[in-house]
Amino acid sequence: MEDIKNIQTQKLLPNPYQPRRKFESDEMLSLAESIKENGILQPLLIRRINNSDYFEVIAGERRLRAAILANIETVPCIEMDIGYEQSAVLSILENIQRSDLSFFEESAAIGQLVDHFGMTQSEVARKLSKSQSAISNKLRLLKLPVDVRYFIEKEGMTERHARALLKIEQEKDIWSVLNIIKERGLNVEQTEQLIDRMFQRKTKPKKQKQRQFKDIRIFVNTFNRAIETMKASGIDAISNKKETEEYIEFNVKIPKNQQTDNIIKLKAVNQA
Repeated sequence: MEDIKNIQTQKLLPNPYQPRRKFESDEMLSLAESIKENGILQPLLIRRINNSDYFEVIAGERRLRAAILANIETVPCIEMDIGYEQSAVLSILENIQRSDLSFFEESAAIGQLVDHFGMTQSEVARKLSKSQSAISNKLRLLKLPVDVRYFIEKEGMTERHARALLKIEQEKDIWSVLNIIKERGLNVEQTEQLIDRMFQRKTKPKKQKQRQFKDIRIFVNTFNRAIETMKASGIDAISNKKETEEYIEFNVKIPKNQQTDNIIKLKAVNQA
């Protein structure tokens, strides 16, 4: 069993990578009263800072804060021989696994593991016993501006509200939707419907592909059949074909009864 030491609270410093940013006063007062009555049942995990007399809290900052509120001068601790990086990772992992961490605090903690400590999403997922898609969804929440996140938490909106807002590209539009959610008290489903109505994107009709005839002989044969059809019908049509490197030209003469023959020139141009 690891040695438990009683360390003075004034020599215990919070972990800078502690993901928890809010400590509810009512909960802290309740925990302080419990500590006064029963003591600290679970020792804090700590590490010594640079061979000094001061220690960094790896796990147990809430207990430390509550002990200070209860005017308790020493708390039971277990010292671990680890470096600052491992301490930070353990502190983050320990706090993420607590059910009372807010979803934005959890997202920020996962972001620290990935961005600052170089862990992959799959590694974080494995350590937290979560799916990689769940980790990815948590990280996506960090795309929301910080003041938007603060507003969502302050107004008691849910994680699903926050996810719905990720569909909106412009920050000013996000605030427009947030104000409507607040004023109307919209639930998640109503919020999603609102966003769909406000920002639905009309899909442009696909342009029909024009048929392309790569072989100009199709047109030439069409002209020849037209002339043959007229001759078979008794029309003395005369056609002349002229062909150059740039185009093929047809001149067609069709006689008209009792009128001066008009010459109709039909050109089929083959742009080489």
